[in-house]
Amino acid sequence: MNVIFDMDGVIFDTERVFLECCVPVAERLGLADIKEAVCECVGMTDEETKRKLRARYGADAPLEEFDREVVKAFMERFEKNLIPVKEGVVELLEYLKREGAGIAIGSSTRTDIVKMELRDAGLIDYFDVIIGGDQAKASKPAPDVFLLAAAGLGADIKECVIIEDSFNGVRAARASGGVVFMVPDLLQPTEEIRAMTDRVFTSLTEVKEYFER
Repeated sequence: MNVIFDMDGVIFDTERVFLECCVPVAERLGLADIKEAVCECVGMTDEETKRKLRARYGADAPLEEFDREVVKAFMERFEKNLIPVKEGVVELLEYLKREGAGIAIGSSTRTDIVKMELRDAGLIDYFDVIIGGDQAKASKPAPDVFLLAAAGLGADIKECVIIEDSFNGVRAARASGGVVFMVPDLLQPTEEIRAMTDRVFTSLTEVKEYFER
């Protein structure tokens, strides 16, 4: 068995915390409907997110200031250990290790940040392969990070279970040809997104119970 995890919103509760950091900054800078805008970008690389926000808000929008202040607020929370690990993460990783599964990360976040967050949480040693968004030619919803993760595991992507939380992540997982498990975070799946999944779970605890059966 081979399992590829997204990180933000699957391993860590980062997406909710990031959104909480975005809202007050956006309100102060006059960026309307920031929750909708951010949710549309979940799962994408920083570069692709910036491109989409620029297209949405225009060339004159204070997006550099927005990005700078949001990152500062997020890092303050991170440094204070206020970014919680999602329910069932450690139990699922322990189970997969006992079963001899190949375990990888396929994230849109930069590889150095992925490794830093996993190391700080004491989780990095569970993963055989770590692929960040800077290693891929194209951002999710393109399947590149998952194909690279499968290659790193020495596995056929069709034999890999991909665990995602975001719409763009599910689209990328489906495009890769892997088995798609969704554990929703910020948004519940639409009919379109649900149709792209093989299974939808409420938590990683439920994923572990499924594997055990």
